[in-house]
Amino acid sequence: MTAVLEAKGLVKRYPGASVDAVDRLSLSVREGICFGLLGPNGAGKTTTIEIMEGILEADAGAVLYRGALAGAEFRERSGIQFQQTALQEHLTVREVLELFGRLYRRAAPLEELVRLCDLGEFLDRDAKRLSGGQRQRVLLAVALVNDPDVLFLDEPTTGLDPQARRNFWDLVRAIKARGKTVLLTTHYMDEAYALCEEVAIVDRGRIIAAGPPDRLLKEHFDGVTIELPREDAKVPEELAGAARERDGKVELFVSDVEWALDALRGAGSRLTRVAVRPRTLEDLFLHLTGRKLRE
Repeated sequence: MTAVLEAKGLVKRYPGASVDAVDRLSLSVREGICFGLLGPNGAGKTTTIEIMEGILEADAGAVLYRGALAGAEFRERSGIQFQQTALQEHLTVREVLELFGRLYRRAAPLEELVRLCDLGEFLDRDAKRLSGGQRQRVLLAVALVNDPDVLFLDEPTTGLDPQARRNFWDLVRAIKARGKTVLLTTHYMDEAYALCEEVAIVDRGRIIAAGPPDRLLKEHFDGVTIELPREDAKVPEELAGAARERDGKVELFVSDVEWALDALRGAGSRLTRVAVRPRTLEDLFLHLTGRKLRE
């Protein structure tokens, strides 16, 4: 599958900063997939996305759309759902979509947007009277109003309840099924794993790992994670190097589950609330960056 969007050696410097926000970063996004760009705050993820969207100008490097420098044509063929967008006051959802549709040479049929983003029940409601999940569906429809080839989604489910998040995932899958290419930034590792065929983890302005999530997990991990509440855990010396504390729990990364459980039991740990799970993208993220998802 060919690359629809590429970043070639992107560099971005801000005055007074001791390091580059983006440091010779390159990536390639295949057509028709969801590509996840992950990274802690301050890693250069947002700056990279804004350069690729055409909002920021790079100090060096280039963005290519179908092999040519991204320019006016790419702006017509791309859609963006920002994390925060103000909708016009005193307009219905229908009027918002019609307004944005007039900004482009080509616009998707209103009926198609309504069906794809499930807007029918509140199409004639004032845009200010929407729930969080409804608002995100409208913003997704706005990003799709020009029937783009490439769709940028910047942390689209932040602040949504779990059900609204899952509903939004279904919309993204429906968009992918139509052959669209999606570039997603998210702080939710379960979201990236559920939606993305490929991910890239950015830290200090560089990509430190990239590829399909399952392949990355296999490359970096051999074993599972044991979790138990902090108050139940007594970690023996032989497991100290495999343990870390997070969110009121002790996590141990081990390859021999039976041996580790016997060692914990022998040290006096209570195992009535123990959980054993496979390694996740969040484990990989923390393993590679050494940082929390939000700082």
